[in-house]
Amino acid sequence: MAATYRIAEAATLLGVSDDTVRRWIDSGRLTVRRESGGPAVVDGADLARLATRLREAPEPGTTPSSARNRLTGIVTNVVRDTVMAQVEIQAGPFRVVSLMSREAADELGLEVGVRAVATVKATQVSIDVP
Repeated sequence: MAATYRIAEAATLLGVSDDTVRRWIDSGRLTVRRESGGPAVVDGADLARLATRLREAPEPGTTPSSARNRLTGIVTNVVRDTVMAQVEIQAGPFRVVSLMSREAADELGLEVGVRAVATVKATQVSIDVP
């Protein structure tokens, strides 16, 4: 099943306001759909593509430096081989790449468009699913 996000969730994942997401929808930059007359939702893969296009380098000195840092974002790329997986997350303006076992990536269900949390500690980046 494809991941979908409500407007407020999409805004949080992109690091922008709800109003910005609504303007992008109105201008055609992002598309939404309504499921059974429910709230408008954005397709996770579409959101991941936009997150990748919006990527910009953070200001110097603004990157996280504490082991308590958890960066919520959206998976923008997953490359698997027989043993390992490379997972890329866009968390607002931050691009985070993690190498993990393929088994871990499979168990977490990490695919483009899925919400994930990168936990940063020293040289280790762990990926969790909220």
